[in-house]
Amino acid sequence: MLNIFVCEDNEVQRRTIVQIIQNTVLIEELDMQLVLDAGDPHVLLERVKASQNTGIYFLDIDLGSNMNGLKLAQQIRLYDPRGFIIFVTAHCELSYMTFQYRVEAMDFVLKDNPAEAKVKIRECLLNAMERYTLQTNRTHKVYTIEISGRKISVDYDDVLFFETSGNIHKLILHGKDRQIEFSGTMKELADTLGSDFVRCHRSFLVNKKNIKEVDAKNRILYFANGETCLISTRMMKEL
Repeated sequence: MLNIFVCEDNEVQRRTIVQIIQNTVLIEELDMQLVLDAGDPHVLLERVKASQNTGIYFLDIDLGSNMNGLKLAQQIRLYDPRGFIIFVTAHCELSYMTFQYRVEAMDFVLKDNPAEAKVKIRECLLNAMERYTLQTNRTHKVYTIEISGRKISVDYDDVLFFETSGNIHKLILHGKDRQIEFSGTMKELADTLGSDFVRCHRSFLVNKKNIKEVDAKNRILYFANGETCLISTRMMKEL
């Protein structure tokens, strides 16, 4: 999942940008979420430091602060080198400065033309989603789920376990930061995922790399986020 951040000191303009982003994510069913919109670059930077996901950053250049958008982008790059930075500004003449700051801006969106800005913001979100998916597929194993035409890609490393749902022919993916219910069977899933995952119970398929503790006596698996899985007697040996 991609995290979206907006930094714009003009509240009216910030609300407009946020509304365009939220509408696009909803309509296009993109696997991303708005994490923070702020007028203070220092507040945004602190949130970026704590984030573990790749981000999309919509930044004004003139922020009315001792840290302008270019300097903020430079700091963001230290914590999120793969992030997508887009400047939403009235100062197109400052575009050349991104080379001096080495922030590798994805695009510039001009505030002066609201209709064009709306189109450009949508294009940036779609482009970022496409590029992020390609990057992830090249560098990590990912499991892709399709729900009502929406494709959600989850890095293997972020999957704790899969569980059979109470709903017929449904499974639940338990990730580090979310749960997703989707159609499928445990057998098909086990055949697809390979040796990184192992059945510990007829209702659970677990990622071996994310097991924190095995309680063999009580036949319980523990994960770092506090979730647990049962271990069947028959499958204890294989686990």
